[in-house]
Amino acid sequence: MLLCAVTVDLDEIPNYHAIHGLAPATGSGKNAVYDVALDRLDAFARAHDLPLTLFAIGADMARSENAARLRKAAESGHEIGNHSLDHLYDLTRRSRDEMVRQVQTAAIVLEGATGQRPLGFRAPGYTVNQTLLDVLVECSVGYDSSVFPSPGYYLLKATALASIRARGRRSHSVLDTPRVLTAPARPYRIGHPYWRRGSGLLELPIQVTRRTRLPFIGTTLTAAGPDAARWLTRGVIGEPLVNIELHGIDVLDAGDGLEALRPHQHDVRIPVQRKLTALSAVVEALRKAGYGFVRLGEGAERITPS
Repeated sequence: MLLCAVTVDLDEIPNYHAIHGLAPATGSGKNAVYDVALDRLDAFARAHDLPLTLFAIGADMARSENAARLRKAAESGHEIGNHSLDHLYDLTRRSRDEMVRQVQTAAIVLEGATGQRPLGFRAPGYTVNQTLLDVLVECSVGYDSSVFPSPGYYLLKATALASIRARGRRSHSVLDTPRVLTAPARPYRIGHPYWRRGSGLLELPIQVTRRTRLPFIGTTLTAAGPDAARWLTRGVIGEPLVNIELHGIDVLDAGDGLEALRPHQHDVRIPVQRKLTALSAVVEALRKAGYGFVRLGEGAERITPS
């Protein structure tokens, strides 16, 4: 059976201010991902009868409202994934001990908040290296879903970071090695180095289209609109596991208290209803093509031999 997992990184709004080198987020929009987006995501999942895999940041559980909402999501049947303790964009440049702390402590905190031990991990900014992946094995992580082999995304990110520097601001985001672009686009066991196949940790790459390797993620799909999103979906139909990666901000817009991001981030200028319509078009096209929707952990179990 063809499988699809809809995964969501719950990066809160201060992370986007850090990307753009802006002053810390304030006001009602500071917690918009947990206060607004999580309910919208759950409603979307219910409307389309599909589970979500939510990659959460451990430190965000210090806010009791966040912990309560994430526990509710877990109790509703969504999978909880580990998105590190503090979402350090430069995690791969930290010490091994710090990597262990970011992975292990986040798992403990998230399990404490939700009652569900995270099975999978997604690195901040999709950026991994061999040391971090070795740490994931050491920490008994079941699968990783961070490798993003998309030249288009890589170029856009490099251009955006250069533009931020040119404006005299410092982004907290970092650029991965370009060698990641040669990594397999389908699930694989990681070799050494990590962009080659081997017998190590299971990697479930961020989805790209066949041949062109266009990014098949929420940012692209919501910006494309329903018709273009359906066209992009044709480029992934036939893949054994389609791993659609969204962010909480993909179901928010400037009206949700994100006016400070409007000049810097195109996607918050797109009305949320248009975003949801585009995502619905993708789900409907995949279901029509015979895809069944699963949690990413279930996909990890079913896509590889036991």
